[in-house]
Amino acid sequence: MTPARLRALAPLLLGATLLAAPAHAFDEAQTGEIETIVRNYLIAHPEVLLESLQALETKRAAEAKAGQSETIAQLRQRLETSPSGTVAGNPEGDVTLVEFFDYNCGYCRRAASDLQVLLESDPKLRVVYKEIPVLGPASEAAARVSLAFREAKPESYPAYQKALLASRAQVDEARALEVAAGMGVDEATLRPLMAGAAVNAALSESGELATALGINGTPSYVIGDELVPGAVGADALAEKIASVRACGSATCPPTAN
Repeated sequence: MTPARLRALAPLLLGATLLAAPAHAFDEAQTGEIETIVRNYLIAHPEVLLESLQALETKRAAEAKAGQSETIAQLRQRLETSPSGTVAGNPEGDVTLVEFFDYNCGYCRRAASDLQVLLESDPKLRVVYKEIPVLGPASEAAARVSLAFREAKPESYPAYQKALLASRAQVDEARALEVAAGMGVDEATLRPLMAGAAVNAALSESGELATALGINGTPSYVIGDELVPGAVGADALAEKIASVRACGSATCPPTAN
């Protein structure tokens, strides 16, 4: 910090000293004088308050990110685990992308093409899907059919998920069953699985993970040590994936010149 900046901040530093000092450190006259100096300075230089608020926001964002990264590390195994055969891309990939989605989320439907681009261009990418039916009863019913399909025919789950997200109309139980039948799994097979322990456990776990990470919308992705909310596009996701490979974090620290 330059000497000029230090001089400019002197009134604020003086005010901070007043706040930190014991009650008996200044008499009434001295306290009033310090308060007047600080008040006059802030009136003359209101931009200092804006700088302080921005610094506070930056600090809070950094703390929130650090806390989120810690939570991801603690939940890593649960986040990246999926039944055998249900992973999209390379099951032995060096980077795992986790997507939280809802079949009736318009952004999820549009973002499906982003993941397809990544899967086609990156042979080392592993993708795990977590279903969080947050958009009402139709979404929950569709998720139950979908997860039952995953249990019945796990090797076809990524293709089923892609097909169901391609629907233009609302995805409900009937639509989910229709797509499943077209892929060789009939309603008679799915119906007992839809309310079964495996489907209930999968929905419960996805909900718990979403709550722990503070996810409040879909799609949301976990890449490396970061939660990436929203349909950010294939390029942004690819950049995060590349960073994980380069430095072990979704955002690499800036390199010194």
